[in-house]
Amino acid sequence: MHVAHLSLTDFRSYSSVELALEPGVTAFVGPNGQGKTNLVEALAYVATLGSFRVATDAPLVRQGASRAIVRAAVVRDDRRALVELEINPGRANRARLNRSPVPRPRDILGLLRTVLFSPEDLALVKGDPADRRRFLDDLLVARAPRFAGVRADYDRVLKQRGALLRSAVQTRHGRRQGPRRQEAEAGFAAAGAGDALSTLEVWDAHLARHGAELLAARLELVAALRPLVAKAYALLAPASAPAGMEYRHTLSTAVDGLPPAPGDGPAAPPVTEPATPLPGRSELEEALRASLLEVRQAELERGVTLVGPHRDDLLLRLGELPARGYASHGESWSFALALRLGAYDLLRAEGGDPVLILDDVFAELDARRRRSLADIVAPAEQVLITAAVPEDVPAQLAGARFDVAEGSVTRVR
Repeated sequence: MHVAHLSLTDFRSYSSVELALEPGVTAFVGPNGQGKTNLVEALAYVATLGSFRVATDAPLVRQGASRAIVRAAVVRDDRRALVELEINPGRANRARLNRSPVPRPRDILGLLRTVLFSPEDLALVKGDPADRRRFLDDLLVARAPRFAGVRADYDRVLKQRGALLRSAVQTRHGRRQGPRRQEAEAGFAAAGAGDALSTLEVWDAHLARHGAELLAARLELVAALRPLVAKAYALLAPASAPAGMEYRHTLSTAVDGLPPAPGDGPAAPPVTEPATPLPGRSELEEALRASLLEVRQAELERGVTLVGPHRDDLLLRLGELPARGYASHGESWSFALALRLGAYDLLRAEGGDPVLILDDVFAELDARRRRSLADIVAPAEQVLITAAVPEDVPAQLAGARFDVAEGSVTRVR
């Protein structure tokens, strides 16, 4: 898989740009703040429908413009597809495939698969659980685009159930309702405590059903990813303790094949292979419903959903120590890179090389790690690199080059 052409209109700093790309290595070189990352961000947006830099779409639209358009010609198995996205902050985005509209933007997911390394990846090791949950879920969608719908369904149910819990708390304490800012909250705000609790059981069932599907997929993903990440980390940091990872769930009910939820103390040593087969969706759904019942009183007191995939975490370890708080800066970088390399190997094994994007990564690495990473990624079908100076691009990754300066992108011959 590779991108043959990228076209941007009013995206970030670019009013208009047309880039012909090719397989192999392409480097975008120029001083910081000139728009190198904007180019690869656009491609990553086509692959994920989200930015790795910002949480909303508004910053993606050039100042003064009302919308942005990203077009990418993607070649896979000698077949070419044109993907177009119209980004409309505050309104519904639109998507087209080969000039024809598709019902929903997420229908184009899977046409372009990317694995992106960026300085923001350090948050995978040092950041909050939400960063690691997003990593897992984005990889799930890259493997099977239908999980975009699963994740959206779970988020919708979680939002509506949360609105019901807040309504029940407010009714219980006799407080007046505030502005009805959300449709879900407006629907439940007038309910009495008894009605709210009755309705809560319905939403428990919905949350357990969608949550079990998401949880089962994450568990399978972590099991598949674990040896690949360990292998990549050993190549990047051979002198370090071995890398391990385990999924930390919030279920309070025991499930065969799933270790108990860790408490607030040190977690158990990393599991290299599951002792028993992973639990299925039906087992996890039953455990989720039972766990929700166990925390019912606490939820009614706090007005939030306390159990489910939205509160889980991916624990990363070096030897028997958690990477977060114990890993050095170099070890943290190597672990973050190993997570992305593991994702790359997994996607590659399941259906062709994804496009590799290395955004200002080599400047952060010492010479040995730089060489190791370059050797690992060099065989990829397409590698896109951003760098401040040509010297930041390792010799193993010599290829096409574009100079980026003052809003212009120029091919260097």
